[in-house]
Amino acid sequence: MDLHGFGPHLLTGVWLTIKLGLLSLVVAGLLGMLGALAKLSSVPPLRLLAQTYTTLVRGIPDLVLMLIIFYGGQVVLNQIGESFGFRYIDVNPFIAGVLTLGVIFGAYMTETFRGAILAVPRGQMEAAFSVGMSRRLAFRRILFPQMMRHALPGFGNNWLVMIKSTALVSIIGLEDVVRIGDMAGKSLHQPFTFFLAVGLVFLALTTISIVVLRWAEAYYGLGAQEQ
Repeated sequence: MDLHGFGPHLLTGVWLTIKLGLLSLVVAGLLGMLGALAKLSSVPPLRLLAQTYTTLVRGIPDLVLMLIIFYGGQVVLNQIGESFGFRYIDVNPFIAGVLTLGVIFGAYMTETFRGAILAVPRGQMEAAFSVGMSRRLAFRRILFPQMMRHALPGFGNNWLVMIKSTALVSIIGLEDVVRIGDMAGKSLHQPFTFFLAVGLVFLALTTISIVVLRWAEAYYGLGAQEQ
């Protein structure tokens, strides 16, 4: 496939896409875990906050939500900055992309982790407490390993959708592989060639991800009895 010298530029975009996806996954994972714990909390305001978060995010299209968070967040940030005497603050598109994807997929991770936690028998945590384990130690040794076994299929699906959704950040000016491919295709009047290359890049990323996820499922599934 002749990329007419745009190959290095596409590779730069691929690396940015990978970084964007991985950092967004960290944000989404943290928000998902916090959201799941909040939904299972005995504190009503926390449950209401988590329920509102997941309902809003899952009810609005990702593209629309990305634009709302990017432009709305920039307006709020500048209003806060003006109150402290700062001039116009330009939000970095990469940071905005990470936070936006993290917030969006954090809602889906919340439901994934909530279901996984509920799948672990409560008696095991009670037994851990009865032998003197702290909540943190019981979570790390008892709940988390079993929860991950139940969560990995949904977690993997969310990751595969997220890595493909990084393509949406091109609309906020981030020069990821999609934006670079689009600009190269337009400049050379060969959009098919470059979008085909971009498609193959995402296919490679998702294929590698599937292999890693299968290994993770096998690792966390060690010792689990076949149903």
